[in-house]
Amino acid sequence: MPSYENVGGQITIHNVRNCRYASSDNYVIQYYEKQFNLSDVESVDFIVAPFNDTPAVAHTMLSFGLAGGDQIVSSVEIRKEADEEYSAWKGFLNQYELMYVIGDERDIINLSSNEYKSDVYLYPTIATPQQSQALLIDVLERANQLAVKPEFYNTVTNNCTTNIVRHVNDLAPDKVHYNYKVLLTGYSDSYAYELGLLDQSVPFEELKKRSLISELAEKYEYDPDFSAKIRRR
Repeated sequence: MPSYENVGGQITIHNVRNCRYASSDNYVIQYYEKQFNLSDVESVDFIVAPFNDTPAVAHTMLSFGLAGGDQIVSSVEIRKEADEEYSAWKGFLNQYELMYVIGDERDIINLSSNEYKSDVYLYPTIATPQQSQALLIDVLERANQLAVKPEFYNTVTNNCTTNIVRHVNDLAPDKVHYNYKVLLTGYSDSYAYELGLLDQSVPFEELKKRSLISELAEKYEYDPDFSAKIRRR
């Protein structure tokens, strides 16, 4: 489980995931400790990866941009035991624990795009550096809470998207209301657009087309400048 410390604005995140994949179930497990100044956090992107068989449902994530080009991803997931596979129905029945995975983009994005073969959309948000910093701290505080007080995942009420909604509303109360676009998470990007959280200078369908990064993620899977190059689109 990840956890963090904040000492005078110096952030230390423990257990940042950095796995490398031969396939979705054949990989080298790697974790590391990351340190940076909170003031280095400059932006946050919204990531949406629709399920191949049910595109109305998607996995959603946040990626925080640091000065110098580093990215830190927060992905809210079930904490699988060795013999468990995800089932939406079991997710209603307190079968899975909830966890926050904190990892780098080459791990988190490549797992979705290259191993699960999902479309992945990367949307820059309009968050200011100060808002991005506050959002990251809210996310990391939640990770700390889960490390000492476990919760059950729930397919509808305690999942990847509802937790992002919770974080946004912590900072801007009642900004995001629960509706079918939160329940059907594949529509969460269009809802974020409607709320003005994404770039509105172009129609949403054009923004979505520009934000598809799956081919770039596959092309630059092993590139040390992965995060920079998947944003050149």
